Amino acid sequence: MPSNMDHVLLNIALNLSSNLTSETQYQRLIEGMSQVFPCDASALFIFDKEGFLKPVAVKGLSNAVLGRRFFPKSHPRLAAIVGSQRPVRFDANSELPDPFDGVLLTENASIDVHDCMGCSLYVDGQLVGVLTMDSLTIGAFDKIEPVAIETFAALAAATLRNMGLVEALKTQNHKQKSVTETLIQQARSLKGDMVGISPQMQQLRTNIETVAKSDYAVLITGETGTGKELVAHRVHAQSSRSDKPMIYVNCAALPEGLAESELFGHVKGAFTGAISNRAGKFELADGGTLFLDEVGELSLVLQAKLLRVIQQGELQRVGSDKHLQVNVRIVAATNRKLEQEVESGQFRADLFHRLNVFPIAVPAMRNREGDIPVLAGFLLEKVRHQFNVPNLHIHAKALSMLEEQPWLGNVRELEHTLTRAALRAIQDESPTIFLTHFDVAAAQGDVKSTSRYFPTESQNMRELVEAYQHDLISHALRKTGGIWSKAADFLHMDRGNLYRMGKKLGIHR
Repeated sequence: MPSNMDHVLLNIALNLSSNLTSETQYQRLIEGMSQVFPCDASALFIFDKEGFLKPVAVKGLSNAVLGRRFFPKSHPRLAAIVGSQRPVRFDANSELPDPFDGVLLTENASIDVHDCMGCSLYVDGQLVGVLTMDSLTIGAFDKIEPVAIETFAALAAATLRNMGLVEALKTQNHKQKSVTETLIQQARSLKGDMVGISPQMQQLRTNIETVAKSDYAVLITGETGTGKELVAHRVHAQSSRSDKPMIYVNCAALPEGLAESELFGHVKGAFTGAISNRAGKFELADGGTLFLDEVGELSLVLQAKLLRVIQQGELQRVGSDKHLQVNVRIVAATNRKLEQEVESGQFRADLFHRLNVFPIAVPAMRNREGDIPVLAGFLLEKVRHQFNVPNLHIHAKALSMLEEQPWLGNVRELEHTLTRAALRAIQDESPTIFLTHFDVAAAQGDVKSTSRYFPTESQNMRELVEAYQHDLISHALRKTGGIWSKAADFLHMDRGNLYRMGKKLGIHR
């Protein structure tokens, strides 16, 4: 056993009784492994009961791995490790493909793994995780005694057990619950999480956790494509109302003339076509959460009526003089600067202050330090599963190119760019996405052309954004033959919302 094994094991054991976050403990575990075993790369996975392995810490591997889900049935080596309670070694002659070929952090990304070793982690007879080690040196693991890796694996399992206990106390209201079950469900709860390891995303998660348990109104701000709706869902999911409905309203798509009815409901005969009583969105959300997306698009008349409901907790259906009491938590989102809208008279100051009790700003993609690799791994996972190409990965130079782009369309733009490149790689029967697979015009030329939206001197931000929106909608219409519904699908938008935005920007087709 290596001479520093005792020191590393002691540190890991001491971490078990510390207040370190799970992410820190997982990473320290991996760091310790690299100190005592001759590996160039290592990874720690948590096993989900739906059958996939979720990486929670890596060393010597691209951070893109952290955004992936590994199904053992698609990765023979991981399947062999999961199927054994003893360490499993694969030598350089193994014909089984290594899941980490091409993603090791080496100067030559084309170098493949030569030796691999893995160990399954068990708690109370249940599989809860996997440890893997990879080396570029042939025979690197020949002299490792099984007891050494088994000892390390035992401490790794203890770490998972410890963190599982902490999560059980936090999320189960101190009720008695099987730690093993908590560990297995832990990764499942992560799959709907916001992907990212940057300080900005950590702060965003903290802000969500801070306000979620209250009934305060939340105003979510951020550019188009940053994930404001996902933030709203996380606020609701972590609230005391999570067992009640969260009703979604796209304020920009509310049909003129029927918007009030959509929000507050109507009674039979209130207007032509009102053939029966109908509950509005507020009544449907009673006891739960109402998510007002693009709230900055509401007319001033509707803003006044919305303010009354928020202030007094009561509403009137259209055509009725009866007051109905509702208990609704408001979560609103906008890509507009509502402070400027208030100053220009386009948004009511009193409503703004009612909504802005706890503001949450979602960071732009270009401001999220180090998140591109993780997001790339996560987004490509959709392509891997859809087209059954489990070993598809992105070349390091291509990943570096992505990190250099401004991503004015944020995560949505990144996803579309990656998907196009991935499909070209699949068409070429290439397991690696190279720079050549990216549409130069779409992934580089168009992005570079947007540099003209970055002013060299002081300029109104709203005008810049609207100029970009104008060009983006025009581009979508050209791509789809001038058909608004197809252009809306191209941009993942509601057709009515896109048409109104285009009309406002002077686009008529």
